[in-house]
Amino acid sequence: MRIRIVDAFADLPFTGNPAGVLLLDDVFPADDWLQRVAAEVNHSETAFAHRLPAGSEADWALRWFTPVAEVAMCGHATLATAHVLHTTGTQRGPVRFTTRSGVMVATPEEDGTITLDFPTAPLTEVAVPEGLAEALGAQPVAAFDTGPDVGDLLVELADEKTVLELSPDHRALTGRAGRGVIVTARAVDPALGYDFVSRCFFPNVGVDEDPVTGSAHTALAPYWSRRLGRDDLTGLQASRRTGLVRTGLRGARTLLVGRAVTVIEGELLA
Repeated sequence: MRIRIVDAFADLPFTGNPAGVLLLDDVFPADDWLQRVAAEVNHSETAFAHRLPAGSEADWALRWFTPVAEVAMCGHATLATAHVLHTTGTQRGPVRFTTRSGVMVATPEEDGTITLDFPTAPLTEVAVPEGLAEALGAQPVAAFDTGPDVGDLLVELADEKTVLELSPDHRALTGRAGRGVIVTARAVDPALGYDFVSRCFFPNVGVDEDPVTGSAHTALAPYWSRRLGRDDLTGLQASRRTGLVRTGLRGARTLLVGRAVTVIEGELLA
């Protein structure tokens, strides 16, 4: 079985967010096997997909696993899977994936990017949880629940510098939200090519800091679109690998645009 490592939301190898991608024959193997493979790959997510019969609501079934758990939504591994399908000639044109979060569509564009069509996360302002400021090492300005699919706590911090310099206590962040915590702030200078910055900490699912998180941008897009008065924005996820995510708020749907690069291809023998 072929296995690939793809850097998503990346123009160059060794940037963006790496994801494992496996295209399966017809059905998903046992969950225990899927989880073991994801643990072996040991990236934020590994994507498993198999083709669906003609006449189905989608073209492919898709699931995502971190090294320790299955997740309900993952943007970068979806982008990576669509990239593999198109670069190998397995699928042409838009690809419809059926997932735990509904049907999602990945559309290749003429400029080489891929546009993901994801559900927009519902945002509900909540009180800043007790102890969160101490765990983050910074005082939140506001906090928002992002709904069951994303499952994160979205936290605005004072400024971009605070986000970039953050050094949280990952153990203390455990249990703060279903998956983890997204921190964000407005960009100091949009002329640099991005409108807001973010970082994502997911210790609950075995990922202390995710390099570039597509699903988080389904919450960041509506948050910053309302604040900045524009539907189309660009976010910089300021991890050590970094990556840009272009977002387009379309009501109940959010478009996520990025590129991907295959860096490793091999044979899974187990």
